[in-house]
Amino acid sequence: MKDSVLLVGHGSRIPEGNREIEELAQQWRTRRPDWRIDVCFVELAEVLLDAGLEKAARGAQRVIVVPLILNAAGHVKMEIPEHIEAARRRYPQTQFVYVPHLGACDPILAILKRRLHKSMRDLDMPDPKTTGVILLGRGSSDRMANGEVAKMARWLNEAGDHELVDIAFTGITYPRLERVVQRHARLGMTQLVVLPYYLFTGRLVERIKRQVEHLKQQYPRVRFARGEPFGCEEEIFALLDQHVEEAGQDAGHMPCDGCKYREIARDRGHGHPDHHHVRHHAGAALAT
Repeated sequence: MKDSVLLVGHGSRIPEGNREIEELAQQWRTRRPDWRIDVCFVELAEVLLDAGLEKAARGAQRVIVVPLILNAAGHVKMEIPEHIEAARRRYPQTQFVYVPHLGACDPILAILKRRLHKSMRDLDMPDPKTTGVILLGRGSSDRMANGEVAKMARWLNEAGDHELVDIAFTGITYPRLERVVQRHARLGMTQLVVLPYYLFTGRLVERIKRQVEHLKQQYPRVRFARGEPFGCEEEIFALLDQHVEEAGQDAGHMPCDGCKYREIARDRGHGHPDHHHVRHHAGAALAT
């Protein structure tokens, strides 16, 4: 077979999260029976990047590496490209093409709008002026990744009638969910919708569920609704299709495939730097 598609998930300590990615891959295979689609993970799973790249390269002239990741932080900018470089050295007869992550875009906005509308229905359609919305992302030391969450919150704000659409993060950076809920309550919001900016379940999503239950007890006068991770939404499949079909074109090529982040790390003798190191030197790279 000429092409092989390698879908790269993040990986989770909770097996159900990894099974959900496998399920998405199986649905994608059903939709695209003419494509060979394999799955691997960045971490916390059985089939990791090196094994996935090796399997995808068998009998393929070209491997299209598709990150099933919302925001571009260390894994997308550094770790996956490093493993692709190593695979290129191991399998020189095979071409490896790295396409963009899902990113902040209109299809993702469509999912968020639909999830927000469902949450409003769960609250019996209250006044959006008194209903706060909190888009809850994973959190990163990469400011561009956090900026993608802020961008989607702004787009969500402009797409509806909610006066207060905020962001919060589950870790690494701030603000955290509790602080943002406190702010919304002080501003008079009588309902709050928490929208996890996640693709699949996992340890952090389970933590979000517990946090919202605790917040319900702390703020008995505020009604809460919590959205679910995106999962196998139609827009996700459409984005994956688009990225594969554009593979190798300027529009479909992952710009970080040869970016300065990894060049700096390599020059300094580092393989996969931690996120703080990447952020520090990314600023230096942009300044040159």
